[in-house]
Amino acid sequence: MLSTTLIHSLWLLNVFTLRFVYAQLPLPYPPYIPPNLADGALRTSGQPNPQWSNLLGNLLYFYEAQRSGKLPSANRVSWRNSSTLNDGKDVGLDLTGGYFDAGDYIKATFPLTAVLQSICWGATDFGEGYDATNQTAYLDDMLRWGLDWLMKAHPSANTLYVLVGNTDVDDAYWGGDQNIPSFRPSYQINDTNPGTDAAAGASAAFSACANLYSNRSFGGPYSPPASLQNSSYAEKLLIHAQQLYSFAVNATGGQKTYQASVPEIAASYGSSSYTDELTLAALLLSWATNSSSLYQQAEDYYTKFELSGQNSVFNWDSKTPGLAVLFAQISQSDSTTGGNFSVWRDEAERYFDRIVNRQGPGYMTTGQHFYGLLYYDGDSDDASLNPALNAAMLLTRYAQIASTPAKKASYLNFAQSQVNYALGKNSMHVPYIVGMHPNSPTNPHSAMASGGNDISTLDTSPLNETYILYGAVVGGPNKFDKFYNIRSDWPETEVALDYNAPMLTLAAMHVVNDTTDPFFTSLEVGAYEKVRPKGQPCDSAFPKACAGPQLSKGGKIAMAVVVAVVGLFISGLLVWYLYELKAAKVA
Repeated sequence: MLSTTLIHSLWLLNVFTLRFVYAQLPLPYPPYIPPNLADGALRTSGQPNPQWSNLLGNLLYFYEAQRSGKLPSANRVSWRNSSTLNDGKDVGLDLTGGYFDAGDYIKATFPLTAVLQSICWGATDFGEGYDATNQTAYLDDMLRWGLDWLMKAHPSANTLYVLVGNTDVDDAYWGGDQNIPSFRPSYQINDTNPGTDAAAGASAAFSACANLYSNRSFGGPYSPPASLQNSSYAEKLLIHAQQLYSFAVNATGGQKTYQASVPEIAASYGSSSYTDELTLAALLLSWATNSSSLYQQAEDYYTKFELSGQNSVFNWDSKTPGLAVLFAQISQSDSTTGGNFSVWRDEAERYFDRIVNRQGPGYMTTGQHFYGLLYYDGDSDDASLNPALNAAMLLTRYAQIASTPAKKASYLNFAQSQVNYALGKNSMHVPYIVGMHPNSPTNPHSAMASGGNDISTLDTSPLNETYILYGAVVGGPNKFDKFYNIRSDWPETEVALDYNAPMLTLAAMHVVNDTTDPFFTSLEVGAYEKVRPKGQPCDSAFPKACAGPQLSKGGKIAMAVVVAVVGLFISGLLVWYLYELKAAKVA
């Protein structure tokens, strides 16, 4: 029988080994802290470019500000506190940690998995950008904070928690992170009440990140992945990816969108379909496991679900436009999974050609003397930058393997126009990233950063945001390129995990390939205030503004009197005309 001392020694060795094999990269010291606003107006040069480096660092920093749970001692956001430490207790689990989804305090799995999948994909394509700027450890930290929570949210093979928090209670609360309402129920999908899209989306995220931590590269024109290889952690992620894919495919409750099982999430993050997530999960898992059968299954799904020929946006809900790009990347790599590169190249270029040639549902905003923003009615109305930046991300990624130099140039030029627009080349002279420049938005819709606690005086208490939410990409301007910078105007000023994701990949790409500054360094400080629109925008936050100027009660009475008098006058003219006409006939 083993002695107590030996057992204790083996236990310590096991703990040490687990910590070692799963250990994340050590964080830099001194830590990266966002520079002052004024620094964003300074011209720089060098490789890597200092301003692109700061942008990448700030975009990652935003995710740290969105953390839920017990914050570590290395927390860089001084005004954040540990929060929601009882999450999961209602179901006997520890669901603390993870990220608050946007300007409020719910934790939503479906959009989070899209964010993690997107960022891991980007760090696979343009990983050198993180390495060159000493941001790889922060990337690792950011990903693990989300992935470790996602593993807790997947406590068994056929169970996935998809929402923590009550959306109605959360929407009614406006305040800091220490007084968040304690009523935070946990909602799950399971074998009898499944959610194909949520399970498949989580599988895709785990697979994409397992590939990154396995240091798998698409090769060819793409940079090596970010240097955070950890095979033990990758294997752990892959187990969850495989279980969730099986859950998505084989649930006894059938295949359905997850809001059918959890209607409480429908209004916030309802899914339009599960077909794109299921195809994406099969495709990424095929690459992670080098499985030709899974690759074939992904192709079969693409055909079965009639995903070809679509012209939709790419976002947390709509993954279809990214599928052809990923199929093409895998088939051109040294993967043995199979696939016809030319078929997927043609499918991707059909989609992109319609964007750059203005033949699809997306169109360009007025832009005045600028290029304008790619805009999709409906999808762009409540966060205009997100569809445009996601398109730019896909274009930039795919351009590396485009069929001709002309197409590559066309795709990159269009993508650059959207990046430039987001970084200040617009009629408002605003870079739509908080804390990057003196002209940046100053009133992001964030309950944490505002410092206020009265939802009825959201815009005026306090008048100025208490904390700068560095690196947060806001919703963006309206279709007329107007930006009002109003805190309660959530379509324009809200922040969200998925808003930052495409810009993060684009910034990493620019670090690798661009020695010139981002556009915002050329902006005149204070130029926004000269053109800032007055009043309120016409959008979901201010529907009354869509009706145009309204008359006062007295004005309405006066208008009614005028209409009545005019009506009587016209009636009198008509009577006179008929009388004269009758008299003429008698004569």
